[in-house]
Amino acid sequence: MFTGIIEEVGAVVSVKRGRASSVLTIAGDKVLEDTRLGDSIAVNGVCLTVMARSGMSFSADVMHETLIRSTLGALKPKDSINLERAMPADGRFGGHIVSGHIDGCGTISEIRKDDNAIWYAIRADAGLMRYIVEKGSIAIDGISLTVATVSSQGFSVSIIPHTASMTTLSQRKVGDAVNLETDIIGKYVERLINFRGDTPTNSQPASTKTSTGKNTITTEFLMKNGF
Repeated sequence: MFTGIIEEVGAVVSVKRGRASSVLTIAGDKVLEDTRLGDSIAVNGVCLTVMARSGMSFSADVMHETLIRSTLGALKPKDSINLERAMPADGRFGGHIVSGHIDGCGTISEIRKDDNAIWYAIRADAGLMRYIVEKGSIAIDGISLTVATVSSQGFSVSIIPHTASMTTLSQRKVGDAVNLETDIIGKYVERLINFRGDTPTNSQPASTKTSTGKNTITTEFLMKNGF
């Protein structure tokens, strides 16, 4: 699990492309201080496993599913990327719950300054927008941000200059694709409400179904069970 608080901006050293996968070698500093083989590092918000280390760089396999779901397939040597180590059990939770599992990509449609703030408007398809709510959390290229506004075709975030300067957002321009991970809670709630399994399990109490199989989960049921 990650928090969306970027530790440093690293750089792509090399990309070794396979038939439907690739191996990324990435240069970093802070994220490699105590990193061992098998550890997780979020690269532009995508959770990758360190499979090799050499000096101040590490390598990670990127499978086909990850390439088609994220922007990692477009990376090339010298590209800058956001890096964050997995959150330690005794760490400070400065952002929000970020799994490192990208839901899809969005496109920057506008960048504008507003006094000391910078606004980024992101276009995203309806499959992603259903999970994005005003004042909710969103991870853009692994950066924990608060959704400022929502429309039918996208959303906007407003950030301070420090966030832009300490991440790759300062290098982004209109038309660039970005990785998006929506708030995990909404996805679980939707799955629970819409579940249509025929056989109740420990995670799907029989009391939530009528004799006809209709789901009877209510707001009161969710509140009673901690949602």
